[in-house]
Amino acid sequence: MDTLFNYQAIRQWLPYIARGLSITLTVAFSAAAIGLIVGILINVLSRRKFLGKLAFMYVDIFRGTPVILQLSLIYYALPRTLSLLLSEAFGWSVDFRLTAFSAAVITFGLNSSAYVSEIIRSGVHSVDKGEIEAATALGVSKFHIYKDIILPIAFKNAFPAMMNEMITLVKESSIVSLIGLQDLMRRQQIVTAQTYMYFEPLIVVGIIYYAIVKVLAFSGKRIEMRLHHVQG
Repeated sequence: MDTLFNYQAIRQWLPYIARGLSITLTVAFSAAAIGLIVGILINVLSRRKFLGKLAFMYVDIFRGTPVILQLSLIYYALPRTLSLLLSEAFGWSVDFRLTAFSAAVITFGLNSSAYVSEIIRSGVHSVDKGEIEAATALGVSKFHIYKDIILPIAFKNAFPAMMNEMITLVKESSIVSLIGLQDLMRRQQIVTAQTYMYFEPLIVVGIIYYAIVKVLAFSGKRIEMRLHHVQG
């Protein structure tokens, strides 16, 4: 008799699908690190007139185009474009290539940085100007004002949005299966192709993603509570 869920089959291919979890998390966390670093850099550069315009264009492009398009361009078009440019400019015959993993991390890191820069900007603007003016009146240097006043308050205020961006990265990283990277979704597709089972693999992968999101959300709430407790 057919059942809705084939538990025996699940036990056979579950370890195979679960191995894709490391790829999913590595891509997401690596991209988050790049996004944070580049996002801070964009925020700093945006305060300068000319560089600010370039930073605005960068953020506008990455926020205004689909991440799947960005992934395709970086994985397929960027290596060929760089090879042609090096050939035309220097006469070098270089077969420039990117691995699927590198392309995924670069794409999601750059995409995330556009959102992180706006999150940081909002966090900085949320700092009470009265505190900055009081510190300035007391003769505190700009460096210490930024380090001891602006940065801690901005980080606390921006942290919930940063955690939401982290969760978004985990979920959006599922499209790396389109360039052959064997994450959770790609392994689900392979299992489906081999077993002709569609429902069970999708449900299992969905449960894994849901569990990751809940763990991140719970951890974020705990950290947020500690930040508010420490800073009052």
